[in-house]
Amino acid sequence: MSALTSSVLSRLRPQTPAVKRVREPFRDRVFLIVVTVMLVVILALVLLPLIYIVASSFSSASAVSAGRVSFWPVEFSLRAYKEALSNPQVLRGYYNSLFYATAGTLISVTLTVAIAYPLSRKRFFGRNVLMTGLIFTMLFSGGLIPTYMVVQDLGMLNTRWALLIPNAIGVWQVIIARTFFANSIPEELHEAAMLDGASELRYLRSVVLPLSKPLLAVLTLMYVIWQWNTYFDALVYLKDPDLYPLQIVLRNMLVLNTRGVGATNMAQQMAQQQLANVLKYALIVVSSVPVLIIYPFIARHFTKGVMVGAVKG
Repeated sequence: MSALTSSVLSRLRPQTPAVKRVREPFRDRVFLIVVTVMLVVILALVLLPLIYIVASSFSSASAVSAGRVSFWPVEFSLRAYKEALSNPQVLRGYYNSLFYATAGTLISVTLTVAIAYPLSRKRFFGRNVLMTGLIFTMLFSGGLIPTYMVVQDLGMLNTRWALLIPNAIGVWQVIIARTFFANSIPEELHEAAMLDGASELRYLRSVVLPLSKPLLAVLTLMYVIWQWNTYFDALVYLKDPDLYPLQIVLRNMLVLNTRGVGATNMAQQMAQQQLANVLKYALIVVSSVPVLIIYPFIARHFTKGVMVGAVKG
């Protein structure tokens, strides 16, 4: 009886049609294979040097100088990191770079939003003229000497402001923010806020910014990387070693090979040279850590914000 029942039920049960797998055209498969191979090659070109740098930073100075390090530490050692983190110049440069990155990003994001939001309003008079002027600065600039003279006349030369104000606003970031505000924030929200008696500033603070987290993540990451890697501006405007960012300190220690420690004989010179070889790898790792820490927290917002700001409009 149970066998008959199960047979009847199996016949009454609706049969789902077999899903036929659509085969991709031969050209599409070849294209995907070529793209995959290219991506793997690019990944290897980027990843292998990084692995080598990290492995060398954790290896002994003699192993690095002898070329025995490939992609795994040889004679594991933390001496390079101890030397790097105990150097007062490195610590001071680290503090200065953190300050420039934090304060500079805060200033830049605030000014970028302040100029991009009005430009996104269709009723803002003269917005096309202002936008044309901004884009013009992407193609033509005053040059190094006039900019240096302006910074000097403003009294910002050899001060922290020289790294925070002159390049506080990026035109490309303004374009991304303007496009995001114009296409991603519904106009009905503005009308409802105006009917409730909210001002433009209140609307920006209470409605626009909470809905613009992907955009803020994009701007933050862009400006943080710019400020953290700043080098040429510090080289031109700063003369006081106490104000040098980490990049200038690394240049003095790696390119100029000056560590402030003198060698009295040949053995000490050889030991110092070996330590300098491994020290540069440790300094590269140390200087890259802050950006690597920040990126995972805003990565999911970064892709969305870039696509919205770059494709729409």
